[in-house]
Amino acid sequence: MSSEYKSTLNLPKTKFPMKANLSQRESERLKQWHDLNLYHRIREKQQGKPQFILHDGPPYANGHLHMGHALNKVLKDIVVKSKIMNGFDAPFVPGWDCHGLPIEHKVEQKIGKVGDKVDAVTFRAKCRAYADEQVNIQREEFKRLGVLGDWDDPYKTMDKAYEANIVRALKIVVEHGHLQQGEKPVYWCLDCQSSLAEAEVEYKDKGSPAIDVRFKAVDVAALAKIFDADAVATISFPIWTTTPWTLPSNQLVMVHPEAQYALVKVGEEAFVLAKDLVDVAMQRFGYEDYTVLGTCEGNALDTLLVQHPFYDRTSVVAVSDHVTMDTGTGCVHGAPDHGADDYAVAQRYDIGMLNYVGGNGVFNENTPLFAGQFILKANKTIVELLVEKNALLKQETLEHSYPHCWRHKTPLIFRATPQWFVSMEKQGLREAALKGIKSTQWIPAWGENRLTKMIENRPDWCISRQRAWGTPMPLLIHAETRELHPETLSILDRVADKMDKEGIEVWFSSKPTDWVDDGDDYEQCTDILEVWFEAGVSHFAVLAQREELRAPADLYLEGSDQHRGWFNSSLMTGTALYGQPPYHQVLTHGFALDGQGRKMSKSLGNTIAPEKIINSLGADILRLWVASTDYRDDVNVSDEILKRTADSYRRIRNTARFLLSNLEDFDPAEDCVPFTKMLSLDRWIVDTTGLLQQAIIEHYETYEFHLIVKAIHEFCASVLGGFYLDIIKDRQYTTQTVSLARRSAQTAMYYVLEAFVRWIAPVLSFTADEIWQFMPGEREGSVFLSEWFTALPGLSEDDSFDQAYWQTIMQVRAAVNIEIEQQRNADKIGSGLEAVVDLYCEPELLEALRKLKDELRFVLITSNARVHFAVERDDVSVKTEVPGLWLKVTPSVDQKCDRCWHRRDDVGVNAEHPALCGRCVENVVGSGEERAFA
Repeated sequence: MSSEYKSTLNLPKTKFPMKANLSQRESERLKQWHDLNLYHRIREKQQGKPQFILHDGPPYANGHLHMGHALNKVLKDIVVKSKIMNGFDAPFVPGWDCHGLPIEHKVEQKIGKVGDKVDAVTFRAKCRAYADEQVNIQREEFKRLGVLGDWDDPYKTMDKAYEANIVRALKIVVEHGHLQQGEKPVYWCLDCQSSLAEAEVEYKDKGSPAIDVRFKAVDVAALAKIFDADAVATISFPIWTTTPWTLPSNQLVMVHPEAQYALVKVGEEAFVLAKDLVDVAMQRFGYEDYTVLGTCEGNALDTLLVQHPFYDRTSVVAVSDHVTMDTGTGCVHGAPDHGADDYAVAQRYDIGMLNYVGGNGVFNENTPLFAGQFILKANKTIVELLVEKNALLKQETLEHSYPHCWRHKTPLIFRATPQWFVSMEKQGLREAALKGIKSTQWIPAWGENRLTKMIENRPDWCISRQRAWGTPMPLLIHAETRELHPETLSILDRVADKMDKEGIEVWFSSKPTDWVDDGDDYEQCTDILEVWFEAGVSHFAVLAQREELRAPADLYLEGSDQHRGWFNSSLMTGTALYGQPPYHQVLTHGFALDGQGRKMSKSLGNTIAPEKIINSLGADILRLWVASTDYRDDVNVSDEILKRTADSYRRIRNTARFLLSNLEDFDPAEDCVPFTKMLSLDRWIVDTTGLLQQAIIEHYETYEFHLIVKAIHEFCASVLGGFYLDIIKDRQYTTQTVSLARRSAQTAMYYVLEAFVRWIAPVLSFTADEIWQFMPGEREGSVFLSEWFTALPGLSEDDSFDQAYWQTIMQVRAAVNIEIEQQRNADKIGSGLEAVVDLYCEPELLEALRKLKDELRFVLITSNARVHFAVERDDVSVKTEVPGLWLKVTPSVDQKCDRCWHRRDDVGVNAEHPALCGRCVENVVGSGEERAFA
């Protein structure tokens, strides 16, 4: 093309860069957001609009972010930004969980344990400093992900105000009658030397000594009579256990009240076994010849006495529904000190604790035979003693799932200690919580059933811990009666008020007489509250306290492990404090796994740090990966997956760049064409954009972000890139600059871009805001100061060029493209503009195609397109998949226009412009061609 004609074309032009260079540009964008004070600008702009509150569950302030953090916070950010786009006032206050064992453990590694090398006050100060340091690290990493929030004023569970509100929440729990003191078995970590919550427990396989032990009946004759059997020398209740070290604490042998039990004789000895387990148990014991003397129901055995296998004392046969018939013998060893079910049964039989095991896992000095021994090492000694006493029936090693401390990865024990519990039954907390679960919307729906089962089966909630770093339980306990002080509510109020100003040391450094006149009669509780209680009351300490928030929140969004963690403790505290859940919706996501579906771990070497992705590909690629996943299940991430995500990103970016490059000279205030005067194809793409926007907004409302990404990608690749933009290039480039034909296309692209940039903004936040800066027309300083583009006109009902019409045209064009590609592969033509296409149609389709008149060729991007009746087709025409359509593609014999590259029979007709076709001559020196349709 000669330079004189090139200057007559409206070629694309934009300063919006083709290469994203995200790692650099995102940092620049963050600075602009900071300078703009963007979060607070959004807050001011949305003030007074309907509220949407997503409450941020506090991540633990320890270590750099991992992919789970990134997945969680990006999902939250997408929700919040989409709500802002939808016209809500959606503040986002991030938070951190700052107390607890991981921080204690880190500080202990640096300065030693409390009481060894450092005093408690100094230790807590070091813990606070360490937590602050970690918060600052994570805060910057979250900001780098593009997450907008009140980063200057987050909440931290170690803030004085938050700690004071924890105590105020405890006061309401006490006031409502939910708190009780007890000596119940709880999960106990021998490394932490503290009780653990359910959420701090993980299960791993472990080898344990599995033994069957004889408990001989005291009154053999009475027992034989129950079975209506002749007398035998001895009768034993065999129990099966994988924790021999708990046998010193045995006080019960439990049977199921309604199960059938058999008296099984071998020689001069007999065993009481569950009838359904006789054969498998006797086989395990090594007996082949045995006789069943009689049967009875478990209830008939209630309150019988058996001899402890190695102590000179008896244990009680007790009935309990928790006894199962799937393993063992049907007779269950009961040690109330070391089992929740055992404890509950012992309570019914008025049996107390023995307290043989100390917090360090060593038998106390009052333990007969085993004082001073570490419990797990004592397993061997106990088995040897059982052999000596002829009480051991069978010994083997069993590999089974066993509770471990999620921090230390070491096996846990159940241990009875004096603790403070939130009672599930005392004031009907369980029933109220279950009702609250039903009133909540769970996404996915299975979350309701999962949490329901947890609440149905959970024991009383142990909320006390014996550690140094945390919020104290400011309770005064009578030295003799162990009752709480009658002024407990007032004491809690006063402690909270002082903590508001001075922090938690006001309790740790005080004595009972500082709070009450009769303090000499009372002991000061030295326990701290467990971290799940602290995090669980965030609805009270944050939502109910901050002016811009409210409780209940509209949405809690966390990983699926939080059904037993934050969702659970928040439900418990919300129900205990004000009788309802602190959330209306609960949304859960899965875990980030590697490309092979394996859990990420340093030992496997398969972790991917968010920082690495951001530095190499950019945060928007990571954000697009998050949005592309069906996060309700576990999600995979790998270099290959991220590469595919980057390819998808380029499609979106290039689409935006093409739109911008064709709007360089477009001023929407001056150049917008009224919708009714726009060309048919342009009206259609605007209508299509409006319909797609409805679907996208609905997907944002239902949190189905992967469907949004899929829809946007399809829109870019097929609707825009594969059809609309491909067609209008000729019109955009070759018609006169200010012609209706060109301005109509620009108006349509402007509408598309105004909607499109908002669709992608919650996901591709940096890119959308970059696009925003290059868009024509006056606008706010950031896309996030806007809402959905609602000025999209739609097709009227009487418009004959409706959605159905253009769907037909798209099908015809796809069929033509297939045949053109075949001709190209056969080297018969070089491109579509070298082709003439003849379309042979049944009447209805023929009428549709003829509506486009000569502009059909522009839609098909061929130099000529002719429409015929189907009956006129020849043998060369090809039947297509479009009903009623045959077609034939042949090379054009006409000359190529030097300006538009179409092959037309009027090229050279104008002597002054012999290299141009007629319409190009008209566009260069005439009044300009007219277009009506495409």
